[in-house]
Amino acid sequence: MAVTKAQVVAWLEGLAAVYAENRAFLTDLDSAIGDADHGINMDRGFKKVAEKLPSVAEKDIGNILKSTGMTLMSTVGGASGPLYGTFFMRSGTAVGDKESLDNDDLIVLFEAGVEGLVKRGRAVLGDKTMVDAWTPAVAALKEAVEAGKDTIAVLEAAVEAAEQGVQDTIPLQARKGRASYLGERSIGHQDPGATSSWLMLKKLLEVVSGD
Repeated sequence: MAVTKAQVVAWLEGLAAVYAENRAFLTDLDSAIGDADHGINMDRGFKKVAEKLPSVAEKDIGNILKSTGMTLMSTVGGASGPLYGTFFMRSGTAVGDKESLDNDDLIVLFEAGVEGLVKRGRAVLGDKTMVDAWTPAVAALKEAVEAGKDTIAVLEAAVEAAEQGVQDTIPLQARKGRASYLGERSIGHQDPGATSSWLMLKKLLEVVSGD
């Protein structure tokens, strides 16, 4: 089973609704340890992505992802715009002119995107950032692919690992971003960037599985 280009477009379009629905939730998380704008920024950014998609939907997957990245870079404030923008631009470059994505392509996509995140944000696992969701998600995805699982099972493994990664941010003290200024006061709060990353993966699973 492969992820089709139409599913990639549906995923990106669907994220506009996901972040609209979770705007207040993400903003509340960010109000505790950040600038109280993460939900607002993600909602605004993916609304713009959805507006842009019809003009690029017939292009290859790489171009669609790179267009998404450029749109986020130009419309999303705070740290999330450059970070998610880099994620999609790197992943788009990595998959190139593909018209569909098999499981190995998904590894390439997400590894490249996360590598871009790490380089841009200079964060590592345990810093209480979105990397804490993405790193275990990609590891679980790769393990599932190597075990010969189908695409839905592969994405389920990634989503489950990302969700656990989100929970694992709660007891951490932030070492990067605005939250790091709070020192020990950042402990006990769920990281908003890790949460929006988990929601992103969860939506891809829903699209691919037809839920």
